[in-house]
Amino acid sequence: MNMEHHYAASPAETVALGEAFGRRLSGGEVLLLDGDLGAGKTAFVSGVAKALGIASRVTSPTFTIVNRYTTGRVPLTHFDLYRIADPEELFELGWEEYLSDGGVVAVEWFRNAGEELPENYILITLRYQDEGRSITIQSIPPEGETAL
Repeated sequence: MNMEHHYAASPAETVALGEAFGRRLSGGEVLLLDGDLGAGKTAFVSGVAKALGIASRVTSPTFTIVNRYTTGRVPLTHFDLYRIADPEELFELGWEEYLSDGGVVAVEWFRNAGEELPENYILITLRYQDEGRSITIQSIPPEGETAL
């Protein structure tokens, strides 16, 4: 299967969905998170971190741009590219190294990376729906090797 649809009625359910999804990750996956401000991107990543065995509190790296968590079964690198004006800035942050280190990489506001995105990734789309969130998880390309 290369696409899943879910509904989370609360932030806690978004974290739980991220945790369930994170249990399927083995390292090397790139997660691109798409959603408006407050849609639950960081909550989802928090659940992924929990599944990876990371006990640290996951916060949005809006101002630091990247947070790295290394205490789990595989490392988690969490990018928030909201403040990136030029994709060239990514190289100063170690973008290529993080993408190739065998850990899980989660990227919020990924469109600011321009053409620097990998060919294979998992797109996680969070949208407001009723009182909760619609969450779609899709492997790109569909035949790519992912956790789906």
